[in-house]
Amino acid sequence: MSLTSCSKEDTPPTPEPEQEIPTEEEKEGPVVLKNEVNDFIWLGLNEVYLWQNEVPYLADNKFSNTDDYYAFLNTYDSPENLFESLLYQRGEVDRFSFLVNDYIALENSFQGTTLSNGLDFGLVRIGNTNDVLGYVRYVANGSDSSTKDIKRGEFFMTVDSQQLTVSNYYDLLFGNNSSYTLGMATISNSQIELTNKNVTLTKTNFTENPIHINKVIELNGTKVGYLMYNSFIANFDSELNNSIAELKSQGITELVLDLRYNPGGRVSSALALCSMITGQFENDIIITEQWNPKYQTYFEQVDPDFLINRFPNALTDGSPITSLNLNKVYVLTTGGSASASELILNGLDPYIDVVQIGANTAGKYTASITLYDAPDFSRGNANPNHTYAMQPLVYKSSNINGVSDYDNGLAPDHIITYQTNSGVSYEGENIQNLGVLGEDTDPFLAKALSLISGTTTKSYEKLKAIKGIQVEHIAESNDFKPLGKGMYTTLKTK
Repeated sequence: MSLTSCSKEDTPPTPEPEQEIPTEEEKEGPVVLKNEVNDFIWLGLNEVYLWQNEVPYLADNKFSNTDDYYAFLNTYDSPENLFESLLYQRGEVDRFSFLVNDYIALENSFQGTTLSNGLDFGLVRIGNTNDVLGYVRYVANGSDSSTKDIKRGEFFMTVDSQQLTVSNYYDLLFGNNSSYTLGMATISNSQIELTNKNVTLTKTNFTENPIHINKVIELNGTKVGYLMYNSFIANFDSELNNSIAELKSQGITELVLDLRYNPGGRVSSALALCSMITGQFENDIIITEQWNPKYQTYFEQVDPDFLINRFPNALTDGSPITSLNLNKVYVLTTGGSASASELILNGLDPYIDVVQIGANTAGKYTASITLYDAPDFSRGNANPNHTYAMQPLVYKSSNINGVSDYDNGLAPDHIITYQTNSGVSYEGENIQNLGVLGEDTDPFLAKALSLISGTTTKSYEKLKAIKGIQVEHIAESNDFKPLGKGMYTTLKTK
């Protein structure tokens, strides 16, 4: 099976140094490296970056001597600027590599722990203005928000009495403030107005359980499992396995997997979930990996199985996986479904009937690893002088049929749409009609239940008829977590 490259045919633009590199005549003595983090960034990207061979300044033979190399690094006044300049077609091809200056926070996010009040929300632009409206998607169980008077489907317009705008929402919602007060709003006849309700939320070091809802729905004699799973976190693999076991013990024959707000996470957790849903394909290939030419060649020659991810029969701790042995699964998606969530869809598709409901996914078929400033890029040998780390993309995944490069996301089999009062149709969630998660008042779940029952329910038709307003989605709370829409794995050393 051949894997196609995701690089463009056109020659990528060469990243220009911020300052002119000194000529040999202008140099006086050996060049001294000004920032050791810049050295770490170049070495790491040169070693393992997926598109290393496409970036001229990352070529193995780009610099003839150490002075030339240090002179190049010294032209950048910050590690962030150097990092961005070395990425391949940033924003078009590479949309997801990132650099952090605090790897402790990044590591905590891998465990599901972030500085958070537990409110998951989306942000939309109001009409043709720069004003922003927030809408609550869900409230994390056990969080500060769960103790306050706020719930899914509610709106907010102000933070600490300041109107949210496209230029201030980051500082107001994701800044260093440990708490803030939301000014709640309402929408009536397409008009948005503040109410008298205010909700004060406090950020803490909060560990969110990604298993938000796990329940059985009785549907005309059919037992349907509903699992809302919001992040692939290895620490919760055992709990996820137990949730599947609980559904199995109750005799479900259908499963609705809600990944609408799941931005991704650990690959091993996604592989385990694939086996939990199925079970009849043990050791068959779910995805294969394509690394940069240096690593790809090495793995193919030394250990080709390194590049293959199979259906496991056990968790990473050795615990046996509980499997449902299903031949069909219903998956709810939005543009917030990314990375490992998409791996589930793409990886299972050749084996069982994957019925995707909702909107196009994010379009991230690549995985990253964490690199630390160490000779072997490991955490244990990290440079004690700083806490910078990189999360560069290192491989792209393909399913057993070679399907990859879904830049525009994976398209649903059943698109959820809504109309505005003017008759214009939009794809995705109607923020004025989100319904209750896990109930048939949720249009996405109602559609899945309609498909399972084989009839168009009155509930679904009624929900579909509710009008919405025209909005432009600009961000969601997951975008500002350290990992963002990430799929990550561990470094495979040569």
